[in-house]
Amino acid sequence: MDTKKGEKPFGLRDKIGYMFGDFGNDFTFILSSMMLMKFYSDVMGVGVGLVGIMMMVTRFLDAFTDIAMGQIVDRSRPGKKGKFIKWILWMCGPVSIASFLMYASWFRDMPMGFKIFWMFFTYLLWGSVFYTGINIPYGSMASAISAEPNDRAALSNWRTIGASLASMFIGVILPLIVYYEDENGNQILSGARMSFAAFICSVGSVICYLICYAMVMERVKVERKTEKFDLSRLLIGLAKNKALVGIVAASVCMLLVQLTASTMTTYVFPNYFKNTQAQAAAGLTGILITFLCAAFTVKLSRRFGRKELAVVSSVLGAVVYAIAYFMQIKDAWLFVGIYTIAYIGLAVFSLICWAMITDVIDDTEVQTGERSDGTIYAVYSFARKLGQAASSGVSGLLLSAIGYSQATAYDEKVVKGIYNITCLVPAVGYILLAIVLIFLYPLGKARVESNTETLAKKRKEKENAP
Repeated sequence: MDTKKGEKPFGLRDKIGYMFGDFGNDFTFILSSMMLMKFYSDVMGVGVGLVGIMMMVTRFLDAFTDIAMGQIVDRSRPGKKGKFIKWILWMCGPVSIASFLMYASWFRDMPMGFKIFWMFFTYLLWGSVFYTGINIPYGSMASAISAEPNDRAALSNWRTIGASLASMFIGVILPLIVYYEDENGNQILSGARMSFAAFICSVGSVICYLICYAMVMERVKVERKTEKFDLSRLLIGLAKNKALVGIVAASVCMLLVQLTASTMTTYVFPNYFKNTQAQAAAGLTGILITFLCAAFTVKLSRRFGRKELAVVSSVLGAVVYAIAYFMQIKDAWLFVGIYTIAYIGLAVFSLICWAMITDVIDDTEVQTGERSDGTIYAVYSFARKLGQAASSGVSGLLLSAIGYSQATAYDEKVVKGIYNITCLVPAVGYILLAIVLIFLYPLGKARVESNTETLAKKRKEKENAP
């Protein structure tokens, strides 16, 4: 891995450009994690258990597509602007179109078999094919924008800000648009409004991807892998990589918290509290907390270490959600306050997790002498999808277990079950995240700093070699 000479230095332009990349990603990803189950259960009439199983099963298929895309990226020739950025341009249209097609409310009166087929087909097309095709190179690109750990930490920060901007639109504005109130005062999801919102999100994602493509510069030359692909060697190497195994497990737990909390807001506020304004407020406060944490997370992680900071934040989240469960809150605005405090744990980990994967990439190079940005990021991406699968499966099956359906959506027993799921699943996820980071993930502050020094020395020796 060599640094290109004569290029513009890393700066604010790269940070903003990289931010827009995840803004584009999460226009479709957050829309799916937050609204897809609600759309198919409440608009299309598909059982929540089946939707959850579909979202879970299809994510396991990504074990193949993510690894395949990682290999394609690692073995691809650099383009005019670099090795990774070209994929943003190629894939931005297909991923956005596939996302829009998932919310086809015009098929609501079709036979159930067709609706289930369409649900599976479009979700696979979006998530396992096109989203993988743009997300793997986008995530891998952070290593090519700068070789400096602090710059990568800044990119991780700005990436999370981009995701927060998408969350602001989807979590704050959408609830005020896509619901209407029936004669009983219940908040009902409109299929037509949801399809229109999905169209706007798709257009927004394309615009964001193009801004990312225009602003980001790859400065670090990542060599093309040319050796013959050996799947068994790859899998054995990955399984022995303790840092990668640790970040994979941590990501599954983090996504279990994040996506369960996100999904359940579309049930607990409209059904339990009957207050979509509070739902919008919860989305807004979560974003504000993320921006607030972004102001000091890089400095704190530099001083105490990313792993160490993540452990403290996850314990905080677990405690707050446990308190909310035992309080059995009835006031929507009080719950917004509790939700906001709990979100600190998620915000801090989200702000540093992308820098943690570059720590894993560096550690792997130190341990093995090989650098495989695309492949390692592909494994990490698959881990995130496992977290998405776990969240979707748990949410769908638990909602099904408490008897949720179109007909029972506002029954007293059902809405109480919704509240309990909203509190307990994130609390357990936070606890598991802390355990994984403490006992499985090895990259504490000292080891990360040692790896940085080792790789800097290696690059300097290579530059000075005759």
